[in-house]
Amino acid sequence: MFRVCGIIAITSSSRREDLGHLFVEALKRLEYRGYDSVGIAIVDQNNLYIAKNTGTVESVAKSEGFTFFSGCSGIGHTRWATHGAPTKNNSHPHTDCSKKIAVVHNGIIENYSELKSLLLSRGHLFISDTDTEVVPHLIEEFKSTGLDAYSAFKKAISMLRGTFAIVAIDVSEERKLLFARKVSPLIIGVGRGLALVSSDIVSVLPFTDRVIVLNDDEVGYAEPDRVFIETIEGFPVDISKRVVKIDYHIENFDKGPYEHYMIKEIYEQPYFLTQTLSGLISSRDEVEKSVKLLEVADTIYLIGAGSSYHASLLGALYFRYLGFRAQAIISSEAIPYLRSVKSGDVIVAVSQSGETIDTLLAMRESMRRGVRVVAIVNNPLSTIARESDAYIYMRSGPEICVAATKTFTSQVLVLLYLGLMLMKDHQHTETVLRTLRKLPEITTSIIKSAEDTARKLAKKLSSEHSVYYLGRVFGYPISAEAALKIKEVAYIHAEAYPAGESKHGPIALVTHRFPVIFTIIGELDELIEGNIEEMKARDAYVVTYAPRDKTTSVIEKNSDLVVSLPQASLETSLVTYVIPHQLLAYYTAVERGYNPDRPRNLAKTVTVF
Repeated sequence: MFRVCGIIAITSSSRREDLGHLFVEALKRLEYRGYDSVGIAIVDQNNLYIAKNTGTVESVAKSEGFTFFSGCSGIGHTRWATHGAPTKNNSHPHTDCSKKIAVVHNGIIENYSELKSLLLSRGHLFISDTDTEVVPHLIEEFKSTGLDAYSAFKKAISMLRGTFAIVAIDVSEERKLLFARKVSPLIIGVGRGLALVSSDIVSVLPFTDRVIVLNDDEVGYAEPDRVFIETIEGFPVDISKRVVKIDYHIENFDKGPYEHYMIKEIYEQPYFLTQTLSGLISSRDEVEKSVKLLEVADTIYLIGAGSSYHASLLGALYFRYLGFRAQAIISSEAIPYLRSVKSGDVIVAVSQSGETIDTLLAMRESMRRGVRVVAIVNNPLSTIARESDAYIYMRSGPEICVAATKTFTSQVLVLLYLGLMLMKDHQHTETVLRTLRKLPEITTSIIKSAEDTARKLAKKLSSEHSVYYLGRVFGYPISAEAALKIKEVAYIHAEAYPAGESKHGPIALVTHRFPVIFTIIGELDELIEGNIEEMKARDAYVVTYAPRDKTTSVIEKNSDLVVSLPQASLETSLVTYVIPHQLLAYYTAVERGYNPDRPRNLAKTVTVF
C-alpha cells in the first residue's frame, strides 16, 4: 500500500481571528501531496469545530467557510485516498465519539482492523472507512481510564503497527499539538508565540525558518513557546541540538507569471543547474566524503523510483562508460537484488524528496548488510539524507509539480559529477567541467528552440492513444523518462524500449501514423538509423530528436519530423536532452485540457509502500 498526504498543525499563544485563513494558505502549499479531499479542525474556547469535504483546497475552503474560523490552535489535512474512497466522511480530520479529540494522519495503520474490532466491542462508534479513525478513539479510550491527553496519545501510538505521521488536538489542552512519527515525514516549525507541525517545510516557511525534523519512533507535543520530544520508549530528546535553520525562500514556491508549476520548473532549469554545479564545486567536503566511499566499491548499486530510477539508469551507464562496475535497480524491486550485495559494495540512493519509502527501506536493508550508502537528495533534512553515510544536496529548489523536471536533470548532473571525480583524471575532468559550465546557455537554447515544436507536436499527440519512445544506450533512459512524463501528465499510454528491442514484439502494434519518437545521443548511431527505417517502413509517424551533427540523410528521409538539438558534449547532452520531452509532455497535457501539476492518482512523494 502507499499513500502521501499533507499535514499542517498550528498553535498560537493568543487567539487568532485569521487562523482559518492561515490554514488555507498552508494547505495550498501542501496540496501537491494529495488533492482528493481537505479538512481542518479548530479548537476555540473549549469547542472543536470541524470543516471538511472532497475537492481542492480552494473549492472546499470556499464551500466550508475555512477563512471564517478563529481560534488558538488547529490541524489541517489534504488527502490522497487509500483506505476508504474519497468522501466527506473519509476526509480528515477524524474525531472520537465525544467530538473532543481530532486527528490527522499520513501513512498506513496495518493493524487497524483488529484495533477497530476492539474499540467497537468497547462501544465506540465509527463513521468512516479509514484506518485513521481508530486513533482518536484509542485516545478517548485511554483518557477514560484517567490518563491526561498526552499520556493517552502516547499509549495509543504504542499500539499502532505500520507507518505514520500523526498529529492530534484535544479541547482539554487547546494549545497543545500532539505528534508522533514512524517513517512518514514530520517536522516542527519553531517561532515566537507560534509552533507548527507539518509534513513539509513548504507550509511552515511563511511563519518561521527554524525547524526540528522528527526521527522515527519519536513522540511529543508542541506548545506556542515549548516543544517536548521523547522516544516511544520514554527517553527525552535534547531539542537544542535539533533546531536547524532552512535556506529556502518563500518566493520560490510561487508560480509567478506561469500558468502551471510544471512549465515554471522547466524554465527554471538553467538557473538551478547552475546552482547544482556550483554547490558541487564549492561543497568539497560533501563530495569528497561520497567519492571516498565510491572509489573503494566493488560494485556501485544505484537505486531510485520513478524519475529517480531513470536518472539512476543514466548514472549507472555513465559509471560503466568510465570503467566502473555499476548497476541501477528500481527501489520497489531492490530487496531480492540486495541479497547478493556485500560489504565491499556501495549503494547510491537517489530520491528528490529524500523520503521515498521504497528507496528508504532498500537503503536500510543494505546498511543492515554492512553496505555503505551515498544519498542524492533535494532535501538535506530528509530521512534518507540523515541516515546515509554521506549525501549530496542537489540544490534544485522546491519542485511543486508532481512530475519531476528540474530535479531529474539535477540528479543526472550530480551523478555525472561523481563519476568524473571517481576518474582521478584531472585533465579530463577539467575539460568536461568547462563544457558543463555552459549548461545555462545550452539549456536556455534548448528550451527556446524546442518549445515551438513541442506546441505543434502536442496537437498531433493530443488525439493519440499510444506512443513509443525509442533510444539506444544513453538514449534509452532518456526515452524512459520521456514516456513517463507523457503518461503522468497527459494520460497517454507510452512505452520506452531500447530501439533494437522494438522488432522483438513492440513493432507488431505499429500501424498507419502510429507515433514513434526517437532520441539520439551519439552511441550506436548507425544501428538506430536502421530502427528508424524499420518504423517508417511500417508507416509510423516518426519523430527524431537528434543533435545537429548526428542528423544524417537517412534520418531526414525517414522522419516525419526532426527536432534538431544543439551539438554538445556527451555529459551536457545527458543532462539536457530530456528537456524537449518535458516540454512536449507539458503542452500535450494542456492541449488535452489537463492540469499537469495535479495528475490523477499521483502525489509528489510516496512515503508508504
